[in-house]
Amino acid sequence: MKRWGWLTTGVALALALALVMTLGPHKDQESQADSGPLPMAPRLPTPKDAGPTPTVPAPTAAQLQKQPWMHKLAPGEKPPQFVLFSFDGAVSKQHWDKVLPIARQKNAHVTGLLSGVYMLADQDANQYQPPAGLKRGANDISFGGSRQDIAARIGYLNQVIDEGHEIGTHYNGHFCSGGTQPSVDKWNTDAWNQELDQFKQIVDQARAAGFKLPADAVRGGRTPCLEGVWDQAFPAMAAHGLVYDTSKVALGVQWPSVQNGVYEFPMPEVRVPALGKQVVMMDFNLWYSLNGAQEQPERAPEFTQIVFDTYKSVHQAALNGNRAPLVVGNHFNEWNGSAFSSAMEQFLGYVCDKPETVCATYTEVIQWMQLQDPAVLDQLRKMPAARN
Repeated sequence: MKRWGWLTTGVALALALALVMTLGPHKDQESQADSGPLPMAPRLPTPKDAGPTPTVPAPTAAQLQKQPWMHKLAPGEKPPQFVLFSFDGAVSKQHWDKVLPIARQKNAHVTGLLSGVYMLADQDANQYQPPAGLKRGANDISFGGSRQDIAARIGYLNQVIDEGHEIGTHYNGHFCSGGTQPSVDKWNTDAWNQELDQFKQIVDQARAAGFKLPADAVRGGRTPCLEGVWDQAFPAMAAHGLVYDTSKVALGVQWPSVQNGVYEFPMPEVRVPALGKQVVMMDFNLWYSLNGAQEQPERAPEFTQIVFDTYKSVHQAALNGNRAPLVVGNHFNEWNGSAFSSAMEQFLGYVCDKPETVCATYTEVIQWMQLQDPAVLDQLRKMPAARN
C-alpha cells in the first residue's frame, strides 16, 4: 500500500498531476527544481535478504582532524545526533546562495541530490534516452536551459563540492506515477540500470566540461516521488556502486539498515504538533498537510513556524531517544511564499551547532558507522524509533 503521509494514493496522484500541469516544465531556469519532485511514500516491508554491507572510503587524516566526532564510540558513549539535510533536484543557485553561508558558519555539510537532466541543455534534450520504452528526450521536469546556463551551473556546483558537501543522484526524468508512463513504480532492474547509466553519461559529459564531481563520488540518492519496486531498484543501485538510498519511509526516526546490499536511510513519518497529524517529513507533504498545497503566501510566516517547530520537536525526540540520523528532505522551492525553504534554512542555522549534534552528509555518517563495533550498531538499530 502506498502512503503519502496521511493521504490516500488517489488524492496524492490527483494533486501531483494537477501541480505538474500548473507549474509546467519551464519555470525560471535558476529555480527549475521548484517544479519537480512530488514525493509520495511507499511503506513496504524490509527485504529479508540484507545482502553484503557496502563500504565507503575511510575518512582522511585531514577529515579526522576537522571532525572530532569521527571516532569509535567509547563504552557507554552516545552517538552524535546526526542531521542529514538533503535537497532533491539541487541546482538552484539562489537557494545554494542561502544554504552555503549558513552551512559554512555552522560547520555543517549537506547533500544535494542532482537530477541529471538539469545538466543537459534544452537543445541537447535528445541526448537523454529514458528507459522502459519512453520516448527519447522525454522528461517530466525540465532540462537545464541554455548551454551557458549549464556552464554557470557547473561553476556554482563546483563551489558546493569544494566546501565539502555531497552530490548524490535524483536520477533523471522524474517519471512518477502521476505523470508519463511507465513510471518508476513500474520499472524493472533493467530500466533502473539504464537510468543510472544515463545519469553517469550526463555527469561524465559535465565533468569533461569542468564539473569537479569525482567519478566515484556519487554514492547514493533518492528516487523520484519516493517510488520504486525496491527488489528491482536496489540491485541496479548496488551494481552502479551506490551504497545508500534515502527513499523509503519509516514511522519515526530509525537507524539505517542494509537492504539488498544498500544502506537505507528512511524518510521519517512524524507528528506535526500544530496539527496533531502524522506526515512524512518532506516539504511538499508538510505543505499538503497544512492547506492542501494551495498557494497562500500571506500565511508563509505561520507555515514556516509550524514546520520549524516540527523539525525542532523531531530533533529533540531523536536526541533524547535512539540518536538515529534525522533525514530532513527538501527541495529548493519557493512554495507558499518560500515558507518551507525558510523553515529549512532556520533549522539549519538553529540545529547544526547544538551540543552533541552534527549536520553531515550520508557518506560521512557511513564513514562513522564503519568505525563502530558492529554489535554497537546492532544495539542501536534495536532501539525503538524516535517519535515526537
